[in-house]
Amino acid sequence: MVVSSFDFDAVVLGAGAAGLFCAAQAGQRGLKVLLIDHAAKVAEKIRISGGGRCNFTNRDLDVRAPHKHYLGQNPQFCRSALSRYTPQDFIALMERHGIPYEEKHKGQLFATTSAEDIIRMLLAECATGGVERWQPCNVKKLMFLAAEADTERTGSYQIHTDRGLVTTPKLVLATGGLSIPKIGASDFGYRLAQQFELPLVERRAGLVPLTFDGAAWQPYAQLAGLALPVEISTGSKKERMAFHEDLLFTHRGLSGPAVLQISSYWKDGAPLCINLLPGVDVAQLLSDAKLHSRKLVVNELAQHMPTRLAEAWVAQHPELQRPINEAGDKALAKLAEQITRWEIAPTGSEGYKKAEVTLGGIDTKALSQQTMECKTQPGLYAIGEVVDITGWLGGYNFQWAWASATACAEAMAASR
Repeated sequence: MVVSSFDFDAVVLGAGAAGLFCAAQAGQRGLKVLLIDHAAKVAEKIRISGGGRCNFTNRDLDVRAPHKHYLGQNPQFCRSALSRYTPQDFIALMERHGIPYEEKHKGQLFATTSAEDIIRMLLAECATGGVERWQPCNVKKLMFLAAEADTERTGSYQIHTDRGLVTTPKLVLATGGLSIPKIGASDFGYRLAQQFELPLVERRAGLVPLTFDGAAWQPYAQLAGLALPVEISTGSKKERMAFHEDLLFTHRGLSGPAVLQISSYWKDGAPLCINLLPGVDVAQLLSDAKLHSRKLVVNELAQHMPTRLAEAWVAQHPELQRPINEAGDKALAKLAEQITRWEIAPTGSEGYKKAEVTLGGIDTKALSQQTMECKTQPGLYAIGEVVDITGWLGGYNFQWAWASATACAEAMAASR
């Protein structure tokens, strides 16, 4: 049987946000580019993100210190790419394509109509760059063949696919992470990294709902669907991280932006500390009410938080199930302390099936922060979620995808 053989200047593995953008940018810089993905559809994460409207970047990203919105063993790694391709650059691209957008919360920008508009834009950019796209297409085997005169450690990659044999001097891993396997996430990129002996940072689910069980969670098990703004924190001293966001009670635990944000910093066994009434002096509020009110304690509390939540708290204190003017000072002080410093330890998370991102990945020590090329493997690049850089909730991860893709495309074009 004759096997078809193809040559490309660059091959990008993974047709998600980073892969599509890198292929488009490289193609528009004159490279002959092939984009391969095992899934039939492109950019499923874009399609489902932001409630189907894609939170594509964040205006609040500080280009002078972009690392403060990112995690990883070395968050500083992302500074170079993020300072060279900024949120304003992607906004300008949206505007050139006539895609309307809006800011919803804390700098978060969403497509006004649908995430499909952004996918169509990225495909149009690929078409402009003459990118060839194979989907669905499986990679069966991948090898690096060093050049005979290997003074500069050059060579080519042979990619055996179910559509033929592909040869290229430049290979980009844009394979994403493990989050949301139902849309095609896999460990393929990590396996390729191991094949080329690139170090990996331990992976775990990030931006994920947290779960609780046992007696500690029983008082709150019936609060599913209830939401309120809180301050949430974890860690102590220099490692303490806190967010002011909305908390959502679920059937299995806690979610909402507050918990998704803190989950990336939470460590197994550590407690969360939650202030259910941030900005309110609850002790003073209850003390004043005791002097002037005859309402039940639960009714006083329900003026400042959802009634169901107030009922859940007071139900745990028989001595407070009475008019507030009859309640003891110590009992009220204890209630105030619990509401403003609710400590509870998650037993786990909803895992990759509900996680928005994967923490960990290819160690940034193995990569150039200017080019995203591997230091020990010529012509091999890694971008986006497969790298050990993870952003906060709110468009930061998409901005990392755009920025790392651009840095990679520029470097590949410059090194032709």
